[in-house]
Amino acid sequence: MKKAKILSLLLICLIIGSTSLYAQDGFPFILPKEKPNRPLSAAMERNYTNYMGARPEDNELYSQFKYTELKGFDYNNYDGTITRRDPSKVIFTNGKYYVWYTYRNTPVKPVGMHRAKEANDTIPSADWDLSEIWYATSTDGFTWEEQGVAVPRPPKPNVGWRSVTTCDILVYKGKYYLYYQGFMEASGLKGDYCPVAVSYADSPNGPWIPYDKVVVENGKKGEWDQYTIHDPHPFVYKDKIYLYYKSDFDGNPNLVRMTGLAIADNPLGPFKKHPLNPVINSGHETTMFPFKEGMAALVIKDGNEHFTIQYAKDGVNFEIASIVELMPTASGPYIPDAFSNNGDGRGITWGLSHLAPAYGWNPSVSILMRFDCDLSLDVHDPEMKRHKYYYFNPEFYYSHALSEKQRKRIKAENKKQMRK
Repeated sequence: MKKAKILSLLLICLIIGSTSLYAQDGFPFILPKEKPNRPLSAAMERNYTNYMGARPEDNELYSQFKYTELKGFDYNNYDGTITRRDPSKVIFTNGKYYVWYTYRNTPVKPVGMHRAKEANDTIPSADWDLSEIWYATSTDGFTWEEQGVAVPRPPKPNVGWRSVTTCDILVYKGKYYLYYQGFMEASGLKGDYCPVAVSYADSPNGPWIPYDKVVVENGKKGEWDQYTIHDPHPFVYKDKIYLYYKSDFDGNPNLVRMTGLAIADNPLGPFKKHPLNPVINSGHETTMFPFKEGMAALVIKDGNEHFTIQYAKDGVNFEIASIVELMPTASGPYIPDAFSNNGDGRGITWGLSHLAPAYGWNPSVSILMRFDCDLSLDVHDPEMKRHKYYYFNPEFYYSHALSEKQRKRIKAENKKQMRK
């Protein structure tokens, strides 16, 4: 009997003690930098296990983004006849920065993909139709000097005869490789379908020699990337060429956009697609950079996980590392170690991106701009780490008005409610 009473008293003490611990000792006022040894809600568990810091200020993959207008580019008064978009990664060589991008200079502005049948040799359907790959150089990253065409449209019927767009740069064993989308028809006739092509050179100034072969094939019929392989984005990683790309698929009712990965031993292929594709379930363009032993990704616009920065220790299995605002669109960061293959990625602090459209859809014109951030292990910029709200005037909100169809639905709902 005595033993039973003693055990009962001990049990009561334990219950009282545990109740006191968790009912009265609330979560600390000063947010612990390390995960505290106490029961946590799912939200607080994520705060310590999913992110690289308990506070955004301490998260190396969190940043604000600042933007600067570039000097050196003319857009013909933004009338839609000249556009620059989809910048490549920025590289530094020969004492200056280099960037490549989609360049269109046509007599008239695009008619739109929905009117693609009206396009011809001088009338573009889309902003990127009838484009070439051009390049520019800079000594400070703010003022650029346009150097002219790098990859022109090849003669018909070669890959890209209609348009070459959305390029990115790879430097490998002393050679330069430009990967890009090669269109063989005006965008809109059958959607936005095109394969990935590549040209190579011994110098960033060219001349660029076209490989004249598709280097990343479309998926088989019924697969997610059967139609589009967009935004090729190459790195030297784990002693191989890792090329990330975007594809549009589904279309029921709207297209979804996700990111895949193709890997090769040689810049000219053959590229083998990763069996876990898609490796990122959101995003409109591809923007990655080596970070620590893995790869980080800026995931913008589309999908369940849009406006996030993600990280994969193995370059494949990405997890959300932060949620951010005002992300750069189609960005090409300056990544000094994009091709170093050293397993110690240091991150990024700036690059170029585009704004598309820059001043509304009519005319449709895209411009290049500079973005700055602190996603670097070597920089500590407290201003970039501030977490704050962006405020807009009422006119901004009212410009996102209900459609006529939505107003009719609400009117019918109100009538139904009044009859009750």
